[in-house]
Amino acid sequence: MPVIRFLREGRDVECYPGENLRDVALRENIELYGLKGQLGNCGGCGQCITCFVDVVGSDADAPLTARTAVEDSKLRRRPESWRLACQALVEQSVIVLTRPQVRLADLDKKKVAARTATLPVGPTAWPVTESEDEAEEGSEQETTDDAPATPSDEG
Repeated sequence: MPVIRFLREGRDVECYPGENLRDVALRENIELYGLKGQLGNCGGCGQCITCFVDVVGSDADAPLTARTAVEDSKLRRRPESWRLACQALVEQSVIVLTRPQVRLADLDKKKVAARTATLPVGPTAWPVTESEDEAEEGSEQETTDDAPATPSDEG
């Protein structure tokens, strides 16, 4: 169900409830990191604080999970709306600004436009995937049932 609207990139990305914000951004090739973060980040442990984002006001009460103790410690001198993407799980649709420390032209206008445009409805459940064992069993059944008989099979 959640949709993440990346303000700087101008993209809406669907995700599943409970997905990690950093993982979704990296999967969708959204650039979370400035130069320092590109050169060396902690890989999602919350120690380097290079993946922070600004959560733009939304109608939802809690679009992300509550701040962790790591976030409280690492972001104590930052605005309350800033979060570490590696520590935040997406629960509802949300608007985020990546790399909030980097200036963005017409930021206020973009924030207003992002808030007024409705977020599209995303998926409502996790996808069901066939396990490898089930897939192998299915392919073996297809080959034995659908294969034409050979002289060695008849004999």
